[in-house]
Amino acid sequence: MRRSRWVLAAGVIWLMSAAYAGSAAEWPEFHGPNRDNLCPETGLLDRWPEGGPKLLWKLEGLGRGYSTVSIAGGRIYTMGDRGEGGSERQYVIAYDLESRNELWAAEVGPPHADGGPRCTPTVKDGKVYAIGTSGDLVCVDAGDGRVLWRKNFERDFGGFMMSIWRFSESPLVDGEKLVCTPGGPKALLVALHKDTGETIWQCDPGDLGPAGKDGAGYTSIVPADIHGLRQYVTLVGRGAVGVDARTGKLLWNYNRIANGVANITSPVIRDHHVFVTTSYRTGCALLDVQRDGDRWSAREVYFFDHRHFANHHGGVVLVGDAIYGGDGQNQGTPTCLDFLTGRIHWKEKALARGSAAVLYADGKLIFRYESGLTALIAADPQAFRVISTFTPEVVDGPAWPHPVICDGKLYLRAHNVLMCYDVKGG
Repeated sequence: MRRSRWVLAAGVIWLMSAAYAGSAAEWPEFHGPNRDNLCPETGLLDRWPEGGPKLLWKLEGLGRGYSTVSIAGGRIYTMGDRGEGGSERQYVIAYDLESRNELWAAEVGPPHADGGPRCTPTVKDGKVYAIGTSGDLVCVDAGDGRVLWRKNFERDFGGFMMSIWRFSESPLVDGEKLVCTPGGPKALLVALHKDTGETIWQCDPGDLGPAGKDGAGYTSIVPADIHGLRQYVTLVGRGAVGVDARTGKLLWNYNRIANGVANITSPVIRDHHVFVTTSYRTGCALLDVQRDGDRWSAREVYFFDHRHFANHHGGVVLVGDAIYGGDGQNQGTPTCLDFLTGRIHWKEKALARGSAAVLYADGKLIFRYESGLTALIAADPQAFRVISTFTPEVVDGPAWPHPVICDGKLYLRAHNVLMCYDVKGG
């Protein structure tokens, strides 16, 4: 049975790769086109050379920020805080991918003294969408950087964050809708028309339970079709929620996974199962989302506390029946657990200091640690194997921006600098 599951998983990834190869490689939003952090490219290096893959180029001038990059239409998009002293502001920025020349920088709002923006821009149909740390949502013309419309989470929707680190979400574009999480008491999530900013619906969450805190979390929404209904799944201050994509009605919620400090890691969804995990002495859970006519519920398949597995930030990925990610608060202890049972396949000593951001590509995992160390690890539930490690040329503060692989190139950001490494060779 286990062998057949992995053959099926390999077939699915091959089909994804074939479709991906048929068009120009793009990574148009946070965690990729399917928001699952699975890069479908193949033919990547089996191992990296000693000292790491070849550095192709460095791009400087991005400004301060933990935003990673989006790549679409031959351009790179990201965010950064730029300027000096009282003149510093937050921007969404576009660069030409081939020349690395800056094309435009559109002002979003005030800077964030604690490291800069966290949002990764979303690129869709000639427009770029970004959320600033002060809750400024902008829609920008991808061609010339003109701001076409803007909203503010606090002013327009009564929104607020569950705790102190300010808005960190990367917005979702789904059909005609731009969907995001202001965290307001009557507008936990909102859907806006992506071309005009006009409000389509606002989600009134009601009482979500005692655990955690009111307001938005630090998570980005994942869309899913569950039991025939399109819905938006995310973590807010009071835990996991599922919202009807058409009407904005709250369908189900799960409060137990909430903590009162920061709920960060994006949910992982397969069919009607939703895996969620948070840190700060919380843990992980698998939910079976059930439907009975118009009534919805989230049945807890399992819950394990933080001593078993709890991802702080950096995310997790689902490959086959295995979840991979870093375990522990401010730690990236490499861990593999079974998706459907939560059983630990392996958990090994962290390779470096701090949390680790994870990405899957071509049968392997990339763990990028806060300290800068970047590791290539086999995506194998049977055994933990480190294939290669290296430290990028530039390390500037916590290496929190998530890694991206697009067109055989690995992109790593360190605040003001973006590094591009060849992970295909030749």
